[in-house]
Amino acid sequence: MKARVDEETCIGCGLCPSMCEEVFQLNEDGKAYSIVEEVPAGCEEAAKDAETSCPVNAIQCD
Repeated sequence: MKARVDEETCIGCGLCPSMCEEVFQLNEDGKAYSIVEEVPAGCEEAAKDAETSCPVNAIQCD
């Protein structure tokens, strides 16, 4: 599974890295981004939870 963040939509709330730090971090502009090409085994559920919890729907996991 891949996880992508639309940085133009992201408001930098910090929810996704708090839910799945193995996949998401905030850049120096305060916007989230994915730090991996593929979501690591065992992190898929947390990445999907971050996707559904994003208040502006900036995350896509598939």
